[in-house]
Amino acid sequence: MKSNKNIGILAIEVYVPQLYVSQEKLEEFDSAGKGKYTIGLMQSKMSFCSEIEDINSISLTAVNQLMKKNGINYKDIGRLEVGTETVIDKSKSVKTTLMQLFDESGNHDIEGIDCINACYGGTAAFFNSVAWCESSAWDGRLALVVAADIAVYEKGPARPTGGAGAVAILIGPNAPIVLENSSGLRGSYFQNAYDFFKPNLDSEYPVVDGLLSIKCYFNALDNCYSKFRKNVENFSLSKIKDDPKEKDNANNPLQNTRKFTSDSIDYCVFHSPYNKLVLKSWARIHYLDFCYFPENLISEKNLDLQFLKKFLDLKLEDTYFNREIEDNFKKISHESYNKKVDPSTLISNNCGNLYCGSLYGGLASLIFNTNSKDLIGKRIVMFSYGSGLASSMFSLLVREDPTEIKKNLDIQNLLDQRIEILPNQFTDILEQRKNNYNKKDIKPKPLEIETLKSNVFYLKEIDSMGRRFYFQKD
Repeated sequence: MKSNKNIGILAIEVYVPQLYVSQEKLEEFDSAGKGKYTIGLMQSKMSFCSEIEDINSISLTAVNQLMKKNGINYKDIGRLEVGTETVIDKSKSVKTTLMQLFDESGNHDIEGIDCINACYGGTAAFFNSVAWCESSAWDGRLALVVAADIAVYEKGPARPTGGAGAVAILIGPNAPIVLENSSGLRGSYFQNAYDFFKPNLDSEYPVVDGLLSIKCYFNALDNCYSKFRKNVENFSLSKIKDDPKEKDNANNPLQNTRKFTSDSIDYCVFHSPYNKLVLKSWARIHYLDFCYFPENLISEKNLDLQFLKKFLDLKLEDTYFNREIEDNFKKISHESYNKKVDPSTLISNNCGNLYCGSLYGGLASLIFNTNSKDLIGKRIVMFSYGSGLASSMFSLLVREDPTEIKKNLDIQNLLDQRIEILPNQFTDILEQRKNNYNKKDIKPKPLEIETLKSNVFYLKEIDSMGRRFYFQKD
């Protein structure tokens, strides 16, 4: 049996559809006002699927490309778990559709299934797969996680917050990027809420309470950060107590200090419904630091923040829409945002909300945008959120050079080789998707197939029974 030490990420692959719409042109087309989407949401482009791509096809493409680029034999996979909220069949999972990739290898002994709860399913699949590799049930093979979704909204203010894409992650031992499971560096928060949900099974459009969604997101962030911070402090102090030399150990997250703040974070990746919310979230973490250690922040930053002390007595839930707090802490966090957070926003900015894939597209962006040598020994704090609600903050440690992961992440070419679709065409395509939803006896038009790159999987047919068949473009 192989050693199951240092379980984590061995490889990542990202796939986004070939089509995108410009947010600048879309805001003009929608008469939303100049800058409404590009500045107000901080979004540049939005990926979307035509009728020939669905959740199964984009997941097939992501897994196939990951396996091919990294030279992995399908026989070496022992677990395959999918995180998605894009449900096209109320019984059959995306995972079982992906099993067609394993037919040639003859490997059908593969555990795992789909995890569904809004945008959190990818993290549930990730946690489960790492736990499987660390457990007594592990048989020495690798695990695959797929975090994928197609986010579409009815015409209106929420539509520009859509997106589409799939992220495949290879999990196994002796990984350069490990999930700090055994260290307890994790904080989670779950609650019953109706901020975003999909009760209409005859439509792929969600029901969204915009203001409540923001409240729930920030409430989850507040609680996860509080729990995570305490766990890090307890972990660090226990290591120092056991061995005083640990205070000088670079792998000790606090080293010479007993306080965990945003300064202790090397890099941070957020679930990103849109980039402006990520910017606000990083600013909010700085505000939370101020609430925990007000005098410490004032003295260390050399800023006259005495006037902000009036907000210390407020309940956190009463500050979610306080513009004075938000604006001041955006300024305070601006420099660190550019260094620690912005490198993770490439895919989100150019593709929109990948739902379950959003967080892991952010991780892929960070790896792609950052010098691999600069990542060695660093901690990446991840915040995962799914409406309804489920959330976790956890830590990834880059223990070795991630160059092997980065070399196969051709993200910029993936983005540059897409096809721009004008807003009126985009609207027509989404209207066609709406009209065809749940329909049977459908075959895509040959011209649509021509828009795909080679080796991409596409929906060949939905037959009279509702069965879906997929081909791979030559």
